[in-house]
Amino acid sequence: MQKPSIIAGAAILSAVVLAGPVWAQGAPQTVSIERVDVRKLSAGYRSSKIVGSPVVNDANEKIGDIEDLLVEPSDKVLFAVLSVGGFLGMGEHLVVVPFSSLQITENRVILPGGTKDELKALPEFTYAKK
Repeated sequence: MQKPSIIAGAAILSAVVLAGPVWAQGAPQTVSIERVDVRKLSAGYRSSKIVGSPVVNDANEKIGDIEDLLVEPSDKVLFAVLSVGGFLGMGEHLVVVPFSSLQITENRVILPGGTKDELKALPEFTYAKK
């Protein structure tokens, strides 16, 4: 009579051991997918067209160039890295401004109220070494 209980115990133990990794995975992960208006988005600004663009102020004076676009890791906020000053890549000063502070109209990037001196006064930006 002992054999059936040993077999049943071994079967239960096997089920627990084999199911262990499933329990260790935790709750199932869900992915939230949001629909976007693709027609509206197709008229948006491509990063490949923005990077390298000159930045002007309200007086149409060139105050810098867009060097790069960065997404802040935790909040997913977009920033523009601007190159200010320098000549032929020498002596340039990189600074960061929120992308939302820029206006893009008629293929121009405008930083309202911005001046080259104000941008140069911002802390210099350097890329993290990875």
